[in-house]
Amino acid sequence: MCKVFAGQDPKGYRQINRSIRIAGHSTSIQLEATFWDLLDEIAASQELTTPKFISKLYDEAIEINGEIPNFASMLRTTCALYLRGHKPAADEVDALKRYAA
Repeated sequence: MCKVFAGQDPKGYRQINRSIRIAGHSTSIQLEATFWDLLDEIAASQELTTPKFISKLYDEAIEINGEIPNFASMLRTTCALYLRGHKPAADEVDALKRYAA
């Protein structure tokens, strides 16, 4: 087994619950600490708070797909896409900044 994976700090995979308002409703999302760190980084890169980023992501996903069967899983795969280099275009980042204002 690769020591990089097996020897990782358990703090990274501890579960953390955060309360966030999405579509006008308060909800609680449980993710591993590492995913929260990545979501914080993604949001900051777009000059948004993490709750605003997550809310906007939810709204856009509903608009595109009509439903989200497992939002926590979608957040995890969002982090994976980000780590693989998928970033929003400059015009999308500008639109997000206007949304946050």
